[in-house]
Amino acid sequence: MSLFDPLSFSRGPVLRNRFALAPLTNLQSHDDGRLSEDEFRWLTLRAKGGFGLVSTCAAHVQAQGLGFRGQLGIFADVHLEGLTRLAAAIKAAGSVAVVQLHHAGRRSPPDLVGGRPVAPSEDAETGARALSLGEVEQLAEDFIAAALRAERAGFDGVELHGAHGYVICQFLSPQFNRRDDRYGGTPDNRARLLLDVIAGVRARCRPDFLVGVRLSPERFGLALDEMQALAGRLMREAQIDFLDLSLWDVNKEPEEEAHRGRKLLACFTGLDRGEVRLGAAGRIDSGPAAARALAEGLDFVIVGRAAILHHDFPQRVRADPSFMPVPTPVSAGYLRDEGLGEAFIDYMRTWEGFVSA
Repeated sequence: MSLFDPLSFSRGPVLRNRFALAPLTNLQSHDDGRLSEDEFRWLTLRAKGGFGLVSTCAAHVQAQGLGFRGQLGIFADVHLEGLTRLAAAIKAAGSVAVVQLHHAGRRSPPDLVGGRPVAPSEDAETGARALSLGEVEQLAEDFIAAALRAERAGFDGVELHGAHGYVICQFLSPQFNRRDDRYGGTPDNRARLLLDVIAGVRARCRPDFLVGVRLSPERFGLALDEMQALAGRLMREAQIDFLDLSLWDVNKEPEEEAHRGRKLLACFTGLDRGEVRLGAAGRIDSGPAAARALAEGLDFVIVGRAAILHHDFPQRVRADPSFMPVPTPVSAGYLRDEGLGEAFIDYMRTWEGFVSA
């Protein structure tokens, strides 16, 4: 299997290769969530650079689910014009176009959402209040409505952001979800929000609409055994088309002592995945690293840092399988030439050693 073999799903379009652009925070949208020219350029340049799948950053499905300033929105029809233009341009360049659907939950900054954030359960650390049962049901409906909006805009599919301690991840966590209704308690109940959204998107979007899920297998109050079981269930039931594991480093061992002695990635590549495709992100930043990740059992690789440094990373790896990215730090001018706007460049300055003075 090669990085440049096409990848098909059980439904929907075929990827031209095994490279996916990670759904990277870039802070470039307008304050009301509308797409900006900077964000349009950043994403479409990666499609032109050869990525088989191009995902937006996390796009929030409720106004109160905002996670950071400059976040892309998909909670209202005012966002459709920019999203439609974006989907068309990504697809015209030969990439599959996906929106990542997101709600920050307890991680919503109060000053940006105009009040207390919301969460599965009350949270003293952030001041978040617990969602009522009706609000949880509305949250699921708003994720589904956002998927329908993505479909209207012409996207090939959506990815549900169940990672990084955001709201779906919070529901999955026994630490942050202490509910005593049908959305809390057992692992099945804590997964109910995610499963309800998947079922709703699958029932109400067109049959060939791609549905993916991003999961964190550890940290964020999660238990690795539970996340293994959930991943296995998602792949076994085959209501999704791809699973995206956010590992931070595909070569790391699990943090839980009971699982030490093998790579965290191996906890998932050995699961029966049927027709569901498995991808992962985490320091896949060179040609050899991408090839090695595929050889270790992934169906596709998800690239972040190297895609920031090289909009045409897949093309460079095709030309030179041993390709290594330019060393950091790089100049702001270099990043401008790679399609980053000023807000994104300022954000990259918060990554230690990434942007030179």
